[in-house]
Amino acid sequence: MALILDGKRVRDDILNELKPRVSRCFTVGGRAPGLAVVLVGNDPASEIYVRNKVKACEELGFHSVKVAPPDTVSTQDLLGVVGQLNRDPKVDGILVQMPLPKQVDARRILDSISPEKDADGFHPINVGRLVANLPAPRACTPAGVMELLRRSNVSIEGKRAVVIGRSDIVGKPMALLLLHANATVTVCHSKTPDLAAVSREADILVAAIGRPAFVRKDFIKPGAVVVDVGINRVAERNEAMRIFFTDEAKMEEFDRKHSLLVGDVHPLEVGEASAYTPVPGGVGPLTIAMLMANTVALAEARLGL
Repeated sequence: MALILDGKRVRDDILNELKPRVSRCFTVGGRAPGLAVVLVGNDPASEIYVRNKVKACEELGFHSVKVAPPDTVSTQDLLGVVGQLNRDPKVDGILVQMPLPKQVDARRILDSISPEKDADGFHPINVGRLVANLPAPRACTPAGVMELLRRSNVSIEGKRAVVIGRSDIVGKPMALLLLHANATVTVCHSKTPDLAAVSREADILVAAIGRPAFVRKDFIKPGAVVVDVGINRVAERNEAMRIFFTDEAKMEEFDRKHSLLVGDVHPLEVGEASAYTPVPGGVGPLTIAMLMANTVALAEARLGL
């Protein structure tokens, strides 16, 4: 029986470990860590993410700022919003929720965030520090995966790791973090020949491509650890039936909710893995936990702690 890697348990452990550090910011530094979230427009999924981030801030006692420009905002106006937050002494971390409207130059916006307030770890300077394995905020989802593996006693050093996906947000930083932990890393993508065969070489397989149930059993070496970063909402019954045709409980859930969350790994075909992350409840809870951890670290640095 494969071990289920419980992201909720690890999230709770990380948040509990942050509480005394937040208290120290109060007692020694004179204020709470501050996180500003910029949410442009009314995208429902983004609104849920931001709501959960604000809730986590409140539970930890953070100073929380939410800025919500309209979806007609220009690049120049949004640069002005970020500039104000860069100058705000109560703000230690800034997060601009993606995606941004088409008329906004997302790269210019992310690059305008001060590297010392880059809670997401996306600024080129912080990416460069990741490449060099120097201290800096790390991209939250890959950092969360590393915490999940370490706290679940998954050995990384000397292992063969395969990352499916090369995005700047997950795939590339994930590969670098595994490399710094002394894994031998291969990054795969849409142009990789015989993707299943390369994936089968992995002791640790990370799927981060945004395609529901794409990774099947022929991708997974028996005994591998499978990390599913994907969170895909399936809203078509035929698609849900294709994935869960033998799982009556899941189909009943689909009929109640009219949608299901599905990872990039086929949920019924991980049986020969030694351990895997479920969707939901695996990697997802750790993203916000690592955002909180990044913000606390940025606050400590700015307060001289």
